[in-house]
Amino acid sequence: METLRPFEPIEQYLASVAAEFGRIPEPRQALLKELAGYIVRRRQAGEPALLTVICTHNSRRSHMGQMWAAAAAARYGVEGVECYSGGTEATAFNPNAVAALRRAGFRIDGGQELENPVYEVRYSDGRPPLRAFSKRFDDAENPAGGFAAIMVCSEADEACPFVPGAALRLSLPFEDPKRADGTPEEEQAYDEACRLIAREFCYVMAAAGQG
Repeated sequence: METLRPFEPIEQYLASVAAEFGRIPEPRQALLKELAGYIVRRRQAGEPALLTVICTHNSRRSHMGQMWAAAAAARYGVEGVECYSGGTEATAFNPNAVAALRRAGFRIDGGQELENPVYEVRYSDGRPPLRAFSKRFDDAENPAGGFAAIMVCSEADEACPFVPGAALRLSLPFEDPKRADGTPEEEQAYDEACRLIAREFCYVMAAAGQG
């Protein structure tokens, strides 16, 4: 089973964010435990735990959430978790978000198309890559029912008060690193967003692994 573990840089990254669980506010921890409970219930029922991370453009935070959820599930041995992402509209997987995930240890290939590039994101030698491109949350590549809808931006949260087919809907907004685009703080803002999202999805999978 060792080959199913994440790449060593991702292992080290997740170990470091796990040491920061105490920074997560208690109300936020309660929401993350609710998501962990969904995963545990689905696994106990012999069903896959389907996670769809949603933000407005499916360009930054939702992709980071998808990738970190998958990597953290691998680290904690939480099998049967399938991770997806989507938006209320399709744009493109932002290059700054791609770069931040690469710096964290993900191996990302592809991206030649100009308007909406398709990437293959690898986090483990023993697991298939994730296809990453911008799409609506109800795209044919995403689950149509029984999934947990995780709203990671306030705009998508407001635009989708009801997500058709969702078995669970959670509002977990993160600040958009887009605010720093084109500034000297750009790389730092994306790395900070990446780390915060990794910390919280790591918390979810640590809790699910104990359940």
